[in-house]
Amino acid sequence: MDAQLLDQIKHLTNDPSKVIETAIRQWLRGERDRDDELTRTLRRNPPVPPRGEWND
Repeated sequence: MDAQLLDQIKHLTNDPSKVIETAIRQWLRGERDRDDELTRTLRRNPPVPPRGEWND
């Protein structure tokens, strides 16, 4: 396992296998909701503002 990854999860537990097991279980159940900056969902087609605001 990557040493940098171990450093990132070290604050969670002393047993990295538990973190990995939990992550895999959540992934298999489809419970992958994350709040970090890398996983923001963006709407595919954002609404266009009314004429006169910025799309004259």
